[in-house]
Amino acid sequence: MITAYLKKLTRSVEWWTLLAVCGIVVYVTVIRPIVGIADNGDFLRIMSTVGLDYSNPSLSYEDKYFDYFIKDWNLVTLGKGAYITTQTLVVFLATLLNRLLYSNTVFDMRFMVLVYTALLMTALYFLIRYNKSKSLLFTIIMAVLLVFVFSDGAYIAYFNSLFGEPVSLVFLLLTMAFGIALTKQERPSGKLLTLYFVACIFFVFSKIQNAPVGVLAALMGLRFIPLRTDRSWRRRVIWFSVGLALGSIVMYMVAPKQYKEINIYQTVFYGILKDSPTPKEDLEELGLNPELAILANTNFFTPNTPIPQRDPRLYEEFYNQMSHAKIAIFYLKHPGRLLDKLEVAAQNGMTIRPYYLGTYLQSEGQPSGAVLTKFSFWSEGKHKWMPNRFLFIFLLYLAYFAVLVWEWVRTKDYRRKVFAELFAMIGLIGVFSFLIPIIGDGEADLSKHLFLFNVCFDMMLVSCLLWLVGKITRPASPMKR
Repeated sequence: MITAYLKKLTRSVEWWTLLAVCGIVVYVTVIRPIVGIADNGDFLRIMSTVGLDYSNPSLSYEDKYFDYFIKDWNLVTLGKGAYITTQTLVVFLATLLNRLLYSNTVFDMRFMVLVYTALLMTALYFLIRYNKSKSLLFTIIMAVLLVFVFSDGAYIAYFNSLFGEPVSLVFLLLTMAFGIALTKQERPSGKLLTLYFVACIFFVFSKIQNAPVGVLAALMGLRFIPLRTDRSWRRRVIWFSVGLALGSIVMYMVAPKQYKEINIYQTVFYGILKDSPTPKEDLEELGLNPELAILANTNFFTPNTPIPQRDPRLYEEFYNQMSHAKIAIFYLKHPGRLLDKLEVAAQNGMTIRPYYLGTYLQSEGQPSGAVLTKFSFWSEGKHKWMPNRFLFIFLLYLAYFAVLVWEWVRTKDYRRKVFAELFAMIGLIGVFSFLIPIIGDGEADLSKHLFLFNVCFDMMLVSCLLWLVGKITRPASPMKR
C-alpha cells in the first residue's frame, strides 16, 4: 500500500512542481506590489518592431528609464523597426495573446510573464520527467531545487520586461530538457529532436552575443546521430546541425553595424583602456592613434566626451580599424591584463538582477530606483554570500568538468556519454558567456551582460548537488515512461 502510494506520488511530482511555479509567479507579478524591471534603453530596439509605444508620450527621461517599471503600453502599428531576433517572435506572441484576451489598444506587460512562464513550466516538466527515479527523496530534492533556483524572483522579474535575457533562460532550459529526453528514450522521436533544435534556435538567435554558442550547439546535435540507425533520422540531424551552425555565423556577420560599433567602442575604451596604466601604448599596440587615449574610461553612452562617439574622425581612426580579433590577440599577449578583467567579471558574476534598475511601478510611491526582492532567497543569498572571486569560479568549473570526464570515461553506454556531454555543453556555454562580455563589450553593464553566465552557473550548481544526492541516496534506475 505504502509502496503504491510512493510510486503514485513520484509520478506526480512534475505536476506539483508546475503548481508551485504558478503560485510563485502569481505572488511576484500579480499580488501587489508587483515586480518588474525598468528599461535601461534596450526596450527601444524591439518596441517599434512588435508594435509597442509608451502609453504616455510626455513621460520624462527619468520616468522612462532606470527608475520605475512600466506595466501598460500602447499597441501601435507593427513592423516599423528592423530588430529581428527570436525574441521578436516571443514578444509578438505576447502582444497577440493580449489582443485576443485583453485589449487591442493597451498592452499589459504581464502577458510577457504568461508566455515565459508557460515555457519555463514546459522545461521543468521535461527535466523532472526524464530525470526522476524510484527514489522519492531524490525526485523531491530535484523538483525543489529547480523551483527554488529557476523560479527565483530575480529571474521572474525579467519576465516582466522587454529584455532579451529571459529568452536565453527559458530556451536554454528547454534545450537541456529536450536533449536529456532524447538520451532517455529507447527510440527517440523525430518530434522530440525537432523540439531540441527549435529550442536551440530560439536560444542562439535571441541575442547576437549568443552567436558563438550556435556552433557548439550544432556540434552537440551531431552527437544524436547514433541514437537511431535509420537514414531519415541521420539526415534530419545533419540538416538541423549544419543550418544552426551556418545561421549562427550569418547572424554575427549581418548584425546591425551600429551595435557592433557600440560593442567595439566599449571593449576598447571601457575595457582595455579602463584603468590602464599605459593607455597610449595600448592603443599603439592595437594599431590605433595614441591621441585617442583621451577617451579612456568612457563608454559609448558617456555624454560630452572629448570626441563624440559618432564623430567622423572616430570612423576613420577607430571603427574602421578595429575588430574583436585584434582585441582577443591583445589579451592573449597580456594574460595578466586578461586575468584582471576576469576578476572584475567575477565580482559581478554572482548577480542575477540589475540593481541599478527599479522594480516598482511609479504608482506605488516608492523612491526612484527602489528594488523589491520578492521570493528572491536564491538570488539574494547568492549575491551576498557566494564568493565572487575568479578563483572560486575556476575551481568549481574544474571540479564540474572533472566529474563529467570521470562519468564519461567510466560508462560504455553511448546514451550516458551523450547525457554527460549535454552537461559539458552547459559548462562551455558558461565559459563563453563569461568571456564574451569582457572581450565583446568591456566592463559596461557587466552584471546584466553576465546573465547567461548566471544561468549556466546555476544549472551547473544544481546538477552538481543532484549528482551528490544521487550518490548518497543511490536511486534505482530511471522509471519507465
